[in-house]
Amino acid sequence: MTSRDQIIKLLRSQPVGYVSGQEISRRLNISRTAVWKQIQVLRDQGFEFAVKHAAGYRLLASPDLLLAADIENGLNSRLIGRKVVALRETASTNSLIRTLADQGASEGTLVVADRQSAGRARLGRHWTSPAGVNLYCSLLLKPDIPVQLAPQMTFLSAVSVAETLQQVCRLPAVLKWPNDVLVNGAKIAGLLNEMNAETEQVHEVVLGIGINLNMTADQLPAQLNYPATSVLLESGRKVDRLLFLRALLENLDRTYTEFQEHGFAPIRRRWEGLSVLINRPVVVEQAGQTLQGTVVGLDSDGALRLQTADGKIERILAGDVKTSDF
Repeated sequence: MTSRDQIIKLLRSQPVGYVSGQEISRRLNISRTAVWKQIQVLRDQGFEFAVKHAAGYRLLASPDLLLAADIENGLNSRLIGRKVVALRETASTNSLIRTLADQGASEGTLVVADRQSAGRARLGRHWTSPAGVNLYCSLLLKPDIPVQLAPQMTFLSAVSVAETLQQVCRLPAVLKWPNDVLVNGAKIAGLLNEMNAETEQVHEVVLGIGINLNMTADQLPAQLNYPATSVLLESGRKVDRLLFLRALLENLDRTYTEFQEHGFAPIRRRWEGLSVLINRPVVVEQAGQTLQGTVVGLDSDGALRLQTADGKIERILAGDVKTSDF
């Protein structure tokens, strides 16, 4: 937590009173001059303060920023988000958290950025990441699972994102295999999971999550492979990014605990209940091959189970799945 984060946290603990510069200096172990300089930086970022001689500082208003102190404050989770790194901008939250993992970051560490300059999606695609409107974050997990079961983690994050959109935003979010979250046929969120593993065992899994929250129509890219939307466009209302993120982290925490205690089966059932593909005819485009059939569910490792016209079950491990309406 930076000095600025600590100042905000301290002032939030006294919402109707003042905190003296001397007290802030003592708590943070920095000089009074350094306190004043940090207050000026915070003002430049959009924070508003009342300053009273011999009394100190009082926080009046905050900009729509995702700060580590605010995210951690009151977060009701066992593991997820107990350590937060919050940035105004980074190239990619996935790339940064993988670097932190190499440096020994603990399980449950979260990296969140207000903007990504090089956000990534599945299959090497670009994820548009303007500042101040959406949610871009990555979570570090260290599940005790073999390499072949690592894809299960994609469904853990997909279920959590869809359920949070339903609960917080009252939107009819559904899931498309393997990692798309849709509302009214348009993509509202994407997931990019990456892992560090040896031949048999997973060391770390990074869950990358991008959700279009308050994006306007003119902020969407002109050329997209798939229709896109946002919470604002679907509901007509802006969503509080901080409250949404806290709800998502708590949902992820409960889901990951369920996964650790009961395995993939309950997560698979939840995913199938949210899926837009179950019992629907689809076309699957793989490298140099096209398959047609009806989706009948997920396999235990996360593969899509496709029943072809001759009754045979095909396991789909990779590919683009299309129906007649998307």
